[in-house]
Amino acid sequence: MFRRCNAIAVAIFMVLAPLFAPAFVKPADAADSLTVFAAASLKETLGQIADDWTKDTGKPVKLSFAASSALARQIDEGAPADVFISADLNWMDHLEKGGQLVDNSRVNLLGNRIVLVEAANAAVTTQIKPGFDLAGLLGTGRLAMGNVASVPAGIYGKAALTSLGVWDSVKAKIAQADNVRAALLLVSRQEAPFGIVYETDAKVDPGVKIVDRFPQDSHPAIIYPAAVVKTSKNPDAKAFLAYLQSQKAAEIFTKAGFTVLGKTQ
Repeated sequence: MFRRCNAIAVAIFMVLAPLFAPAFVKPADAADSLTVFAAASLKETLGQIADDWTKDTGKPVKLSFAASSALARQIDEGAPADVFISADLNWMDHLEKGGQLVDNSRVNLLGNRIVLVEAANAAVTTQIKPGFDLAGLLGTGRLAMGNVASVPAGIYGKAALTSLGVWDSVKAKIAQADNVRAALLLVSRQEAPFGIVYETDAKVDPGVKIVDRFPQDSHPAIIYPAAVVKTSKNPDAKAFLAYLQSQKAAEIFTKAGFTVLGKTQ
């Protein structure tokens, strides 16, 4: 009797199991998604452009945002990126010299500005010029910046403060962050009275306002290069890079405050 019941149970299971088993779906992220590594300051704009790409082509995009330095090092270590967009030339140069980019795929995509920001409810005003009293404005507070040795926004910020003759007076008051958005957050949360971020970052956070722009000649030109990563196996990588240079993408970048440098189609 036991064997008979067991056999019946097995038979019932074989009939019903397919009805309850989950249907197998090919994981899109594993096989089809285009993976884009991009500077943290591109989060909102690139997210919108990626959504448009998916609507236009039906193909998904996986976005990974961080400091350009961190992303370049991940690519060095074999991270599966198809396209890389850096917030400065140096980290793209680093990958190019290491043979990590597809030949002739590199393009200077965007330009930006760096600004001094404070909390939205603050009332300090100042003009950024040689010798301006940033240390006095900070008082006992900290100046939020990206890491001045590796994060592009931090490197640009230090260069600007140095050329304006105020770096030595504030270098002991710097709160260094892993990326520019983390520096922005310190000001937005009022954990630091001032910060140096990209102008486009300041526009997306209602918790901050711009005190003043840094003179463009006080630091190297801010250029965002983009390229296809050599290890990419995704046939859409070059097409997505071209899409980033389209008129449709240019309108999104321009609205966000970027300067479009690449060609538009």
